[in-house]
Amino acid sequence: MAKTQPAVGKQAPGSARNTNRFIRDFRINKYLYLMMIPVVAYYLIFHYAPMYGALIAFKEYSPMKGILGSDWVGLKHFYDFFNSYYFWRILKNTIVISLYSLIFEFPAPIILALLINEVRSKSFKRVAQTITYMPYFISLVVICGIITDFTNADGIINTLFTYFGYDGQAMLQKPELFRPIYILSEIWQRIGWESIIYIAALMSIDVEQYEAARMDGASRLKQMFYITLPGILPTISIMLILRMGNLLNVGFEKIILLYNPITYETADVISSFVYRKGLLEFGWSYSSAVGLFNSVINLALLVTANYISRKVNKNSLW
Repeated sequence: MAKTQPAVGKQAPGSARNTNRFIRDFRINKYLYLMMIPVVAYYLIFHYAPMYGALIAFKEYSPMKGILGSDWVGLKHFYDFFNSYYFWRILKNTIVISLYSLIFEFPAPIILALLINEVRSKSFKRVAQTITYMPYFISLVVICGIITDFTNADGIINTLFTYFGYDGQAMLQKPELFRPIYILSEIWQRIGWESIIYIAALMSIDVEQYEAARMDGASRLKQMFYITLPGILPTISIMLILRMGNLLNVGFEKIILLYNPITYETADVISSFVYRKGLLEFGWSYSSAVGLFNSVINLALLVTANYISRKVNKNSLW
């Protein structure tokens, strides 16, 4: 029997149902859709539209010729970057600093949230949270100025060290000290702010689970390992996936404000290299190729971390 073909120009039943469902949902939640417009506009204008400029990574960009008028060079800039003297140095520095951040900085707000959750005094909780939040709201320029002053040869840190027999030294002039200073200052600056989401996740855990555990004789440490941590595991998984997606995006603003040619050996990362090549040396196409390489690696890490998380604990972004 011949199948009846849908009339030309008419919507398929499923498509019509989806359209009607969207119109009905829009009428019910029209104010929510209106509130969403600025967010969508922001991402379209500042995140998706600039992706058109990624074409210059494959061209010898000239402002006089424009993006489309510039000469096409294909993968030349990528080859130049991979064969350059700086490639392995900045890749190593980026990976090392990113891994240090993942190992030491990522767990810090989780630990802080767990500690605050165990405190019974509400006033102490508020004071502790306020003190740990404050550094996040200080300007990054001011933060870097404080770090520079504290680590100078006559700064407060070296002054304390002199009491133990150590000679004062400009710590930011020592390549081997740059990474510890960077990671410790990141923890100090972000630990309170990033703990908010974990504290919120802790608030959603059913209190009856703790009461049942106490009746069974479970100590507070066992309650933490068998109730608290499993309760916030989905949040930890999502935050870890997001962190993996930005693993190589080491905060170049802070590094640029703290590093100097003496510490390039351990401090120069992909983002700071792109800044120097693109804005200081006007190598727009070359720096775009390096930045595009960095973005592709981050995307691969994000997809991989999401896949592993979905297989291991059934939590993922998609």
